[in-house]
Amino acid sequence: MSTTVTDEQIRALAATAKPYSLALLQWGPERTMDGADAIELEHQRRMVSLRAEGVIAILCPVVSDTVAGVVIMTVPAEEAAEIMAGDPCVRAGMIRCEIHPCHGFPGDTLPA
Repeated sequence: MSTTVTDEQIRALAATAKPYSLALLQWGPERTMDGADAIELEHQRRMVSLRAEGVIAILCPVVSDTVAGVVIMTVPAEEAAEIMAGDPCVRAGMIRCEIHPCHGFPGDTLPA
């Protein structure tokens, strides 16, 4: 590490932390079921819509045989769990979802 970070900088950053929810999406046993492509398209449409509405702050699909994606949501964990329970892929058993409360720092972004 070449950047020096002071205790004061750490405390100042920690004071800005806000609650978010982390959704870990893993492929389930029905990933390749009949009609999976259409269901996945509806899942994608729903996720992009939630992103446009500000419910999803970061949407990161993952190229993997086991992990489907990582999502940072701007709602409490209970609400995030309810939202994801209604997801077409989750309902079909194509995706399993774990929700974890987490904290993030407003202004953090993914690099362009």
